[in-house]
Amino acid sequence: MEQYEPDRLSPTQVAAVRRSFVSGRAALTRRSLLRASAGGALAVGGPAALTGCGIPAAGKTQGTVTSDDHSAKERTVSFSNWPEYVDVDDSGKHRPTLEAFTKRTGIAVEYTEDINDNNEFFGKIKPQLAAGQDTGRDLIVLTDWLAARLIRLGWVQKLDPSHLPHAYTNLAAQFRDPDWDPGHAYSYPWQGVFTVLAYNKKALDGIEVKSVSDLLDNGRLKGRVGFLSEMRDSIGMTLLDMGKDPAKVTDDDYDAATARLQRAVDKGQIRRFTGNDYTSDLAKGDLAACVAWGGDIVQLQADNPDIGYLVPDSGYMMSTDNLLVPNKARHRTNAERLIDYYYELEPAAELAAYVNYVTPVDGVKPYLAKLDKDAANNPLIVPDKVTAARAHAFRALSQKEETAYEGRFAKLTGA
Repeated sequence: MEQYEPDRLSPTQVAAVRRSFVSGRAALTRRSLLRASAGGALAVGGPAALTGCGIPAAGKTQGTVTSDDHSAKERTVSFSNWPEYVDVDDSGKHRPTLEAFTKRTGIAVEYTEDINDNNEFFGKIKPQLAAGQDTGRDLIVLTDWLAARLIRLGWVQKLDPSHLPHAYTNLAAQFRDPDWDPGHAYSYPWQGVFTVLAYNKKALDGIEVKSVSDLLDNGRLKGRVGFLSEMRDSIGMTLLDMGKDPAKVTDDDYDAATARLQRAVDKGQIRRFTGNDYTSDLAKGDLAACVAWGGDIVQLQADNPDIGYLVPDSGYMMSTDNLLVPNKARHRTNAERLIDYYYELEPAAELAAYVNYVTPVDGVKPYLAKLDKDAANNPLIVPDKVTAARAHAFRALSQKEETAYEGRFAKLTGA
């Protein structure tokens, strides 16, 4: 089991967090602005929130701690999630699937949108977890690489399979066995995120784009190409284009991919590395083609017929946001019941229709079609077998590797 290191984040990791607040996953446009009409709001902590990441813990990891479960007597569950990541009605005042869960089970959901960035949220909860204390949360949603870290540290509870019959049965095949949590002993996916290639047909003006190589090497696209500021996405897509498997990446592979991107930067081929602020540049045509997140493209296509996407023959990157029960959570069984509820087909369909990310629930398509036929037929939301087979994940990195890889990527992007 990995031992907890109470040191502050390295400068490159701090830079990565700042990038996330400015333009990455914590940026307003990723979820809030694309859903602004639904009444959602995002409180971003900004760079000041970074101070939480360096708080020394009160102690070392205690290993996985299964606390006394008060679920039977305390009919509640505290659920922390990202903003705009659960369905909301037109008034913006009700969350239909959560309210239906409470009506059915009698379990009240204390729902908080307090995860704006993985690293920033880790800074909030790590002192309690390292000291073997309750975080006040029964269920949290973290991206796969941070979920893997918490599992390695022994800071999340093992799930009881007997409480997860729908999750076990309905989990889609492509999500079933991540290397960082084999068999999903500690986590289940909330939603998936595709990384694909997107383009503006009008801006391309007849130029053919089929691969990452086209983005990097076609001189007619010079200065009109974008890559993402998220390391695993941009490096992962480049590795695939080079015939390398991100799930087995070596230091030499990583260096070769960064060198290839560096050559494109040096010759001015890449306009810039962005978070999801690429969406405005792509819509305007300032970017002709770019590496992009599927959920954003679904939203852009609703307003702009010139926006398209493609999955290269080499494949695409897939990441997941994942449900976990922290150590010392008071209501593990209630949390497990909520996890399992979202693997029932009707609630899963309602969630997918709203958030427009990749649903991890197999069999949801006919239920989603009743709500939104376009969403049900969109492989960026419900992957068909061919699309699912082309998904790749970046392997779990050790803390040492993560620091080194982020440092090299920061130098590449000028962060």
